[in-house]
Amino acid sequence: MRIEDFRFDLPAGLIAQVPLPRRSASRLLTLDGATGAWADRWVQDLPSLLDAGDLLVFNDTRVVPARIHGVKPTGGRVEMLFERGAGGREAWVQLRASKGFKDGAKFATAGGAVRVLGRDEDLWRVELPQEALAFFEQHGETPLPPYIGRAADASDRERYQAVFARERGAVAAPTASLHFDAELLAALAARGVGHAFVTLHVGAGTFQPVRTANLEDHRMHAERVTVPHAVCEAAARARAAGKRVVAVGTTVARALESAAAAGVLTPFAGETRIFIYPGYRFRAVDALLTNFHLPESTLLMMVSAFAGREHVLAAYAHAVAAQYRFFSYGDAMFMTPAAGARMGGGSA
Repeated sequence: MRIEDFRFDLPAGLIAQVPLPRRSASRLLTLDGATGAWADRWVQDLPSLLDAGDLLVFNDTRVVPARIHGVKPTGGRVEMLFERGAGGREAWVQLRASKGFKDGAKFATAGGAVRVLGRDEDLWRVELPQEALAFFEQHGETPLPPYIGRAADASDRERYQAVFARERGAVAAPTASLHFDAELLAALAARGVGHAFVTLHVGAGTFQPVRTANLEDHRMHAERVTVPHAVCEAAARARAAGKRVVAVGTTVARALESAAAAGVLTPFAGETRIFIYPGYRFRAVDALLTNFHLPESTLLMMVSAFAGREHVLAAYAHAVAAQYRFFSYGDAMFMTPAAGARMGGGSA
């Protein structure tokens, strides 16, 4: 397949710039991957779409205030974006400046001097004035996505974070989780819907475009994943009872499918570069809740693999016509798989 197979027109005015006042007040477009049928709903309707015994799997990663601005000795401005820790005071980061950096170069920040140690592809290894996560927590700002055309403010520290976020390490939010508040979680519990947590620390690479014409030539960025034994047991119990494993977001889908690469969901801890696009057959996910994704992005390719490219693009065209809100602070979709999208059969 080619990248242009995942192109669609999106008016800039539909890109959500701020969150709604209430997390669970977003719209929800449901998509039946087997038939292509869609319906306009609300996120608050989610409990009615699930059965007692279904298992919701969330990503409990916590967004680090990962963006820090600095100044070179020459006066040039620097923007540093945390990617992941490299032990102690060292970290892998993205650096942006009018000119490049040499090994050993330093630049000033509000928290002290940062020294450049070296480079590996798009990332720079730096030495910070203090332990990496502590440094960014103290001096960084919320790293809003590039399509949000405003500076982060104090409210983003709370709203660009899931209510159950706990494991520090992400530089972008698992945005499907942003729709859940205490009221919705209580309604799901009253319905008898179970829940479990994986951790996938979303990296800045999630916003990187596909740079190859053919999808088969694209290499995914690495992200750190933990799928605990308890999640595998809960998923096995749900499926044994004829219930569904519902991934809350593409990050959870990536985590579960990485842990099920051998065909069975097993505990996993490490890095994943899994790239899911049409033709892939899902092993661990029976339904998917997700936000709307960028044209030609790997995330759009993943959901197209799950519910069918034609069905997804038709649903997106409806969402544009109906003026759904797109991307991180936008509305959501609940989708079930296309025939043949899952190992061992068609739709759930």
